[in-house]
Amino acid sequence: MALTSWKSFAFFTVSQVPVPADDDGSYVFSNDITSLAAGSDSIFLGDSNGDVRILSRALRVVRLFHAADPSSHGSITHLKQIEATSLLVTICEDLSSDPVLKVWALDKEEKKTKGPKCLCTIGVQNGRRQFPVSAFVALEDLTQVAVGFANGAVTVIRGDLIHDRGTKQRIVFESEEPITALAIRESPMTILYIATTGRISNLVISGKGQGQPPRTVDSQGCGVGCMSVHKETGDIIIARDDAVYYYGPNGRGPSFAFDGPKKMITTFKDYVGLVCPPKVAQVSKSQTYRRLGGSEMGDLFSTSSFSLLETDLRYIAHTESLSTQVKEVFSEWGELFLLTIDGKLYRYQEKTLQEKLEILYQRNLYILAINLAQKAGVDTATQNVIFRKYGDYLYQKGDYDTAMQQYLRAIDNTEPSQVLRKFLDTQRIHNLIEYLEELHEHDKATADHTTLLLNCYAKLKDTEKLDAFIRAPGELKFDLETAISMCRQGGYFEQAAYLATKHGESSLVVDILVEDSKKYPEALAYIWQLEPLAAYPNLMKYSRVLLEHCPDETTQVFIDYYTGNYRPKEEVTATQEPQPQNQASAFQNLSALLPLPYMSRSAVASPAPEAQPQTTTADTKLASSAGTPAPEYPIPKPRTAFSSFIPHPSHFIRFLEALTSQPNISSTDKTDLYTTLFEMYLEAANSESTTSSEREAWQQKAKALITSQAQISTQLSDQPFSSIPTSSVLLLSSLSNFPTGTTLVRERANLYTDILRSHTTAKDTSGAISALRRYGPEDPSLYPIALSYFSSSTTVLSQPGVKEELQSVLRKIDQESLMAPLQVVKVLSQGGAVSMGMVKSYLSDNISRERKEIRNNRTLIESYRKESAAKKCELEDLGSKPIVFQARRCSACGGQLDLPTVHFACKHSFHQRCLNTGTVSQAAQADAMAEGRAECPVCKPQNDTIKAHRRAQVESADQHELFKAALERSQERFETVAEFFGRGVMNLNSIGNGPGAGGG
Repeated sequence: MALTSWKSFAFFTVSQVPVPADDDGSYVFSNDITSLAAGSDSIFLGDSNGDVRILSRALRVVRLFHAADPSSHGSITHLKQIEATSLLVTICEDLSSDPVLKVWALDKEEKKTKGPKCLCTIGVQNGRRQFPVSAFVALEDLTQVAVGFANGAVTVIRGDLIHDRGTKQRIVFESEEPITALAIRESPMTILYIATTGRISNLVISGKGQGQPPRTVDSQGCGVGCMSVHKETGDIIIARDDAVYYYGPNGRGPSFAFDGPKKMITTFKDYVGLVCPPKVAQVSKSQTYRRLGGSEMGDLFSTSSFSLLETDLRYIAHTESLSTQVKEVFSEWGELFLLTIDGKLYRYQEKTLQEKLEILYQRNLYILAINLAQKAGVDTATQNVIFRKYGDYLYQKGDYDTAMQQYLRAIDNTEPSQVLRKFLDTQRIHNLIEYLEELHEHDKATADHTTLLLNCYAKLKDTEKLDAFIRAPGELKFDLETAISMCRQGGYFEQAAYLATKHGESSLVVDILVEDSKKYPEALAYIWQLEPLAAYPNLMKYSRVLLEHCPDETTQVFIDYYTGNYRPKEEVTATQEPQPQNQASAFQNLSALLPLPYMSRSAVASPAPEAQPQTTTADTKLASSAGTPAPEYPIPKPRTAFSSFIPHPSHFIRFLEALTSQPNISSTDKTDLYTTLFEMYLEAANSESTTSSEREAWQQKAKALITSQAQISTQLSDQPFSSIPTSSVLLLSSLSNFPTGTTLVRERANLYTDILRSHTTAKDTSGAISALRRYGPEDPSLYPIALSYFSSSTTVLSQPGVKEELQSVLRKIDQESLMAPLQVVKVLSQGGAVSMGMVKSYLSDNISRERKEIRNNRTLIESYRKESAAKKCELEDLGSKPIVFQARRCSACGGQLDLPTVHFACKHSFHQRCLNTGTVSQAAQADAMAEGRAECPVCKPQNDTIKAHRRAQVESADQHELFKAALERSQERFETVAEFFGRGVMNLNSIGNGPGAGGG
């Protein structure tokens, strides 16, 4: 915060102190004063001659002694008086030898010189480098002293300086910039802060961490005299040209922007004093100021400004401009003194708290007055006076609400009538009620105050009568709908909800909570208490609103209801104290009168609907009845809830996953659930806010979903997917750019050709090879497609593994007879990429095989011709030539033939009795032989087989689908046609009885 924005006050009175002359008539604060210190009700002055003067409160010299060595003419450059003791530390230097540090006991006297006793004399070492001392600091017990030099070195002296029992010196810090200031912060460990022109460092010189190297606190330094220590907090305060900085034990603390050069900083009580040279000195080299005269230039650049800051309360307690430059600022006797270079001494006396408050009252700065009084620790009565004055000021400004807050804070020391008169106006009745209620809380109310409070309640639309009206016992004496509508229109939502709850109008209760009160968690908690048939319409009516404000809890209700596990939660009645309702509803809260499930103390105390929490507190008001069985109710179709979850995909997925895990789902519902869940997985994967890893996880879920369904379908039916239609998977995968789904569907539907063509169309040669190797054994038709693709261009053929795969394809085509050699040659010649050498072995093998097959066919044809000619000759002989039967034995029993004998044209002979042993009677057998229908028992099985085969051929003549199916399955279709033609299927007139028929 910039100091320029702080308010400035005159909290100090300034007066010049008359300084009496010395005994020899010289001025005490002459120009040869080189150092100054204050303490123990005295002021100590060191001069350039090595003398030390001690001044009393009357500024008279009460003691003078020579502090330098008699042999030197050094000056006293640094003084320190140990507070509450008689010890004084001086540093004398003349730049011809090491500086000399001495400790004086002012209460002891040397017998010879009559001066104070010197307890210890130490030559401060600087590595034999003669540089002036620029900073000096010592512990209050004088066990350690730190001396900083202009060459950037810091020497620490340790030992018992008071009793002169020996000391040790060590240079603990060295830098290229001169030392500008030293300060010590005493805590559990003693820390030495070292300031140079370029940085601020600290060093632990005692306690835990001692011996560690210096640590840089800030990369910016400060000027000489621009470091001080806050006596109460121990914080280090540094003034730079841009701001004032605080440094605590943890590093840099607050800072206050204040642009301009700083010459000196000091602390006085709670104030920080700043001495600043004039800002025009920064541009003193400009041509404008160069034209000024010598005296004018001296007057201009000799001015300074002095300010006292209160950094806790952020105000400037005093500021002024001085005509001359400041030499020293010190405090003693509870007052602040400022010494100028011309020897003038000014006293700064702080005004009393009451005078400060009066100044703040005049400027209407009551908040600052309150803070100032609280920091000063005044009693409660004085603070209440300020509160009352602040309230009067706010009331005059018209800020009645804030004014009432101040009157309430000062209620213990304020006459109530003084406040009540101000707020008797009807428009300020709410403030009046607030003050009267607070009077009752503090037991300061009288009977008149109680009467006035009741009258104020009555003016607020007769709330007590309205309460008595809606809570009248017995039967309903008014129209319920009209009463509820009136309460809702008037803003009495809790009273309307009370009526609706009392008379079982659950739908109205939910309407009021959602539409009027905007209490969505309470509405959901109320729905969760209803029976299933009553909860469902209310849940569906406000499903989108509840999902918007209570997504997790609403989703759980949906899951419970649609899985058949919905159980109404039981109300837990809790004792609540009556709570005043918000001013907006203009009604006293009824939550203490009726323990409604949606009314809670936290919900009533909310200042506005939009400020309420978004999570329900139903778990503290409702107890789950998980131990009881769920009531039976008709479970709705899952599709009825889909539209409610459209703006909430993550909760929709949770809902779908919960439903899909349920057993005994109908096929229709299962299709809806799995299809929708598959779509939501893909939508989540393609969302703009989804990372690559999340996208992969969603796609894996989608793949697992259709994979598991495919496995189920394999076990149950021949459908590609038992729950997700194939068309839906293809459509959703295509729209969502999910090739894995498309491939899986085609694979499950045995659409291997489409899978291969998808790779060849995309010029994915490696994918085509993988698909061919995977699906080729199951679908040989892939090999001709792969052959066409591999030979389509030299680019494809030159890819790794293609030539080897091409030879494998040719072998497979040759082995399976998938293509004729001419077709293979035609396909290979279209791309122009395959050379003759690649197919030489294939062509030679095919030509050799064809030639061998032709030879075999010719031999087979010749044998068939000879066999046919022999059969024809045999038939002619049977019809035209006699048959000689020379068999001697019966073909059935093997015995010698005797009459009666039966001979068949097949040259088999039988006893007639052997033919009569069957199931057919002798007469029937005789009739069959007479009619020529008797059959040879030996040839009959073979003849029956031939007849059945022929009969099947005749019957299959009309079964054209059988011929078509055989033709489609065949790899050699011409051979199939020839086979069916040979069976006589196409010639219905060529039906014979078959060979072997004859008589005996």
